[in-house]
Amino acid sequence: MNDIKVQDAGYTGSDAEKSNSNDQPADLHIRGFETAADFQLHKGLKSRHITMIAIGGAIGTGLIIGTGRALANSGPGSLLIGYAFMGFLVWIVMCAVGEMAAWLPMSAGFSGYATRYCHPSLGFALGWVYWFKYIIVTPNQLTAGALAFQFWVDRDTVNPGVFIAIFLVAIFCINYFGGIKFFGEFEFWLSSFKVMVIVGIILFSLCIACGAGPNAERAPGFYTWQNPGAFRPLYAEGSLGRFLGFWAVMVNATFAYLGTELVGVTAAEAQSRKSVSKAIKLTFYRILIFYVLSVLLVGMIVPYDSDELAFALEAGSNANASPFVAAANIAGVEILPHILNVCILVFVFSAANSDLYIASRTLYGLASDESAPAIFKRTDRRGVPYPALFLCTAIAFIAFLNVSDDSRTVFLYFVNLVTIFGLLTWISILVSHIYFIKARRVQGIENSQLMFVAPLGLWGSYIALFFCCLVALTKNFEVFIERDGVTFDYRNFITGYLGIPVYIIFLFGHMFYTRSKGVKPHEADFYLGKDIVDRAEDAYNAAQAEKRLANAGRSNFYKRYVAWLF
Repeated sequence: MNDIKVQDAGYTGSDAEKSNSNDQPADLHIRGFETAADFQLHKGLKSRHITMIAIGGAIGTGLIIGTGRALANSGPGSLLIGYAFMGFLVWIVMCAVGEMAAWLPMSAGFSGYATRYCHPSLGFALGWVYWFKYIIVTPNQLTAGALAFQFWVDRDTVNPGVFIAIFLVAIFCINYFGGIKFFGEFEFWLSSFKVMVIVGIILFSLCIACGAGPNAERAPGFYTWQNPGAFRPLYAEGSLGRFLGFWAVMVNATFAYLGTELVGVTAAEAQSRKSVSKAIKLTFYRILIFYVLSVLLVGMIVPYDSDELAFALEAGSNANASPFVAAANIAGVEILPHILNVCILVFVFSAANSDLYIASRTLYGLASDESAPAIFKRTDRRGVPYPALFLCTAIAFIAFLNVSDDSRTVFLYFVNLVTIFGLLTWISILVSHIYFIKARRVQGIENSQLMFVAPLGLWGSYIALFFCCLVALTKNFEVFIERDGVTFDYRNFITGYLGIPVYIIFLFGHMFYTRSKGVKPHEADFYLGKDIVDRAEDAYNAAQAEKRLANAGRSNFYKRYVAWLF
């Protein structure tokens, strides 16, 4: 039996029967699920690593900086409703990821779920689009770092390429030499710092809203919602203008929330599936506290027509571009810009580090799913997919476009591309989840058999799918509106919608070339490789139980009062 290998394992009933056998060989080849030593990722991410990487991926410059443009364009009412609604959609996407990942974490990640439960061509298109997103967002974060340094040093004094090179070398070393355990520990502390910064910003904003600033003559409260108002018309007057303002916030919030789904990629290197489901369950509260509360408070303390906010819109991507700095200037707090710029640099560095990690793991997953050359699924003794990491690092060199071009222009083009690729990823995840639910219902897999179940189920994914498609199609509606004498902004149109034809070409091109067929609900394989995961997790849980007995009572305070936040 040990000589048996299953090549190109399909997802039919016969494969499912094989998977139920308890004597699967350790080197069994399963598409999207690696067991061989030369191709296997190491399970070095602990529960606290997974939970902090999940929240760290959701907190970035989109919240600290991007909310300023949304507030100035649309007003505090649109800002609050837009971020809350998009947060709800993101929570549904996260629940969809959690249900599939907690059942069977696959080396191929999202593309593996799409291939196994829906259609191989969908897995191919999803995997490559997701990889494109991260090979673009990595140099985008390096660009943001260069812009942040320009807060102190002008680009004519020190070329931005210097800072880009320093950041790029640092994140490569962390990803390659440290291995997954060091990466997880490093991201844990950086993400913990992010949480503390956001909590500090929320407390600062609350104090300003209550009238604690040096220049405060009264508590602002909700005065800005009355004067100048809660909803600012955009591109038109009246109700149409207020609606366009609200929809512009939806697009802005989409970019801010991108990255929350990356916990689905880290599942393959998690020591326990319980940590994945735990991270997903806490997503709702983190969105509510860190995002919704932050935008509510900033809308209370900064009027959308403030001169300070207008200055912020021209500041690029450093501390001066943050609405919280505008709030500090209005309140008379002078030291905050420098402190916040240091925080932004840490945010950007953490984001670039995790983005390079996700890019390399996504390429590895594509190779595991047989959608990329097999060399990219090769790993070293630390479990690092080094060919994939080398290629992704090399592509990140496009950040050096900033050496000879305007950093802010390049940054905005990158943002446009990243947003559409991110939306297409969410759409594909939701489609995969819909097929996953339909298949498990046909095969009689009850909710009680799952470690995590999406609370809104099938209809939740349908609702989120509709709105994600709507936002994807309308995200750059302003290119069709005449502004500054320009009737059609073709540059933003191309960067804003380029991802859609790329996605369609990948989807139908793969379908035509491979003649692949969709997976029928009764043929979807839920069990191939699952017993391997179950046995490994049982062994891990047994070891953890012994460890808890040995350390009983030492960590109860953290788990009860602190862990929910982190």
